Formats: sequence, structure tokens, C-alpha cells
Amino acid sequence: MTKEKWGFIDSGYCSPAFNMALDEALLNWQSQGDIPPIIRFYGWDPATLSIGYFQKAKAEIDIEEVKRQGLGFVRRPTGGRAVLHEHELTYSVIVPESYPGMPSTVTEAYRVISEGILMGFRNLGLDAYFAVPRTDQEKAALKAPKSSVCFDAPSWYELVVEGRKVAGSAQTRQKGVILQHGAILLELDDEKLFSVFKFSNDRVKERMQKNLKNKAVAINDIAGRKIGIPEAKDAFEKGFAEGLSIDLVPYTLTEKQMLEVKAIAESKYESDEWNFMR
Repeated sequence: MTKEKWGFIDSGYCSPAFNMALDEALLNWQSQGDIPPIIRFYGWDPATLSIGYFQKAKAEIDIEEVKRQGLGFVRRPTGGRAVLHEHELTYSVIVPESYPGMPSTVTEAYRVISEGILMGFRNLGLDAYFAVPRTDQEKAALKAPKSSVCFDAPSWYELVVEGRKVAGSAQTRQKGVILQHGAILLELDDEKLFSVFKFSNDRVKERMQKNLKNKAVAINDIAGRKIGIPEAKDAFEKGFAEGLSIDLVPYTLTEKQMLEVKAIAESKYESDEWNFMR
């Protein structure tokens, strides 16, 4: 049986504005039927704090501390909470809502797409599984998170190892297309992460930081060996191919497409109007 062919892009390390602009451009091109479904890997230069579309930037984030540490800052087009992108492999998936076998609901689509991430973790020898909140209390917590930090708690069908979250993802649907992107943690610097958020007092900050260590973990804290970006890329590229039962074919952007991405980055994701809209 012939497998569907999807495009594969490894963007390397890019600016925060370029990263979000390329994901948006891929969504637009997909909606126009110009490109196949895409799996994309990327990194961040500089290390960046990204916030969800609905987050209140100035109320939740210490912007001066972000600048002092030389971090990038960008608002994502997807929901969810803030993520510090540093020691991680970031991925995005762009696929039509009408793709065969793709569920119509967000949570079930997460499950299908995240099969690729699940297989990636297993390729690294980690016993990952999907988080499925079962109690009413757990389900209520998803609707009213206590923290602005993405990895504070697992959401529906996100990946956990030994009960702790190892990947955080967010999804949006626009123009008949699903865009899901997320962070796969290799290392977690919780001191740096919590230094850029606003808290009502130090005691709340300490409690949240302690809770995070119980709820989130990085690959290199549990793998028993040092896993670098090249090995992670190989494991998750194969994982997506296995989990989604597809063949991945390298996809190269044209010069015209690159100019379009740069225009979106400059007009939108580099602008204070977008990043501080809430």
C-alpha cells in the first residue's frame, strides 16, 4: 500500500518572528492547495519566550527581565500558555482538516498528530504515553490553569513519561487547515523560566516552581544518557513517519516563498501591536 507523501522542513535556528511567520505562511499555502501536508522542525535564535494567543503579556510576563536576559519574545497564533524555547526540538504540523482519518475535534486531532511524537519518544527508548485527565477536578484544571507556564500541567493527549509532561503543544484551525506546533524538551532550566513571569509574591513563585518539577521533566533528566538535537531530530522524524504512516520528503522553500515569510515576520510578529495586543 502506497503511503501519503508529506513535506519535511528542517529550518534550523531562526528568529522568533521568522519561526511564527513560517508556520503561518505554511498554513496559508496549505489552504490554497500550494503545498503538501508538512512536518517542520526548528530551533530559536535567540532563546525565546513565546506566549499563547490569548495571554495577557504585560500582566503575566516581566518584559524587562526578558530583555535583560537577551531573550526573544513573540506571541504565537495558537493558544496555550507560555513556553521558554531554549534546549528543545520544536516541531510544527500543517495538514488540512479534511485529511483522511483526521478527526474533526481538536482533542482527537491532537491524539492523531501526537502519535508521531509518541513514536519519537519510544525511538529514544522512553516509555511515553498520552495524558488523559479522568477526574472532574483534572478536567476543570484544564479550563482554568493556575499558572501562565505551559509545562505546569499536562493537557488532553499530551505526552508524559513517568507521570510528568515531556512535550507541550498548541493547535489552531484556520482556513480549513490545522496548525499544531509544540516543544519537545531536552533540558529544562526552571530558574530561568520562572524568572520571566510575574507572581503576586515570592512564596507563590516558589510553590509554582516546586510544583513544576513534579509535573514536567526534560528528556535528558530521564533518558540516562545525553541526547542531543541531531539524535532527537532523527528519532522524531522517524517517529512522525511511523506514527502517521507517511513518507517524509524534503521540502525546500522558493525564493518567492521566503520573501513572503519575511514580510509576515516584519509586519506582524516583530510588531508590538501583535505581541502586546493583550
